[in-house]
Amino acid sequence: MLGIGGIVWFVVDRTSTEEPADQATPGTVLLVPGYGGNTRSLERLAERIRATGRTATVVAPPGDGTGDLRAQAKNLGDAARKAIDDGAPSVDVIGYSAGGVVTWLFLREYDGIPRTRRVITLGSPLHGAKLAAAGAALAPGACPAACRQLAPGSDLLDDLDEDPAPVPWLSLWTENDETVQPPDSARLDGATNVSLQGICPGLTVSHSALPADPQVTALVLKAIGTDPIAPPTSCETA
Repeated sequence: MLGIGGIVWFVVDRTSTEEPADQATPGTVLLVPGYGGNTRSLERLAERIRATGRTATVVAPPGDGTGDLRAQAKNLGDAARKAIDDGAPSVDVIGYSAGGVVTWLFLREYDGIPRTRRVITLGSPLHGAKLAAAGAALAPGACPAACRQLAPGSDLLDDLDEDPAPVPWLSLWTENDETVQPPDSARLDGATNVSLQGICPGLTVSHSALPADPQVTALVLKAIGTDPIAPPTSCETA
């Protein structure tokens, strides 16, 4: 932490050697909604996870879910801390759409790495989305902080782009994504990167359908188990 002219700046140490939580002991699952903070979009997936005996919580963002992504990441950090204070050994985090960027920020800037066992992201614009760039350029007054931060080349995304996945991470996306363009903005160095159509040719899944899709659900349930995350080789539904 540095203080200059009365202003306090927090400096992220990117040389950290922190390790993710113990892979053999699953804990609480936190689900992070996308831009706009619609928690209902993840309730069906949360119920499927609870049916396996795991504790699963959909983390409501502060405000309307369109504000500063760093504030949303801090909020996720608070939820992770509460889960661990309540007895969980760690958390697995599932980030849908912009929730994946929030998750990345939580890991890097809010002491998330040692608390987190695994991450799964669904259709996340980890390198930005053209729609956000268009909004920032054409209608800046209607493009809140999170919208501007999700534009490709934003300071926030450029900073995150310096680092590979810091914990075991499965990134799923659909080539039919009409919201996150290009869809492979979800690709992340160091993660297990999976296009749904790469394993299920001909499958049609929209961006909004990702959290409830049976194929996605099967992959998520497998990824939050105790076996190492591995690239899937065939379609299977849950």
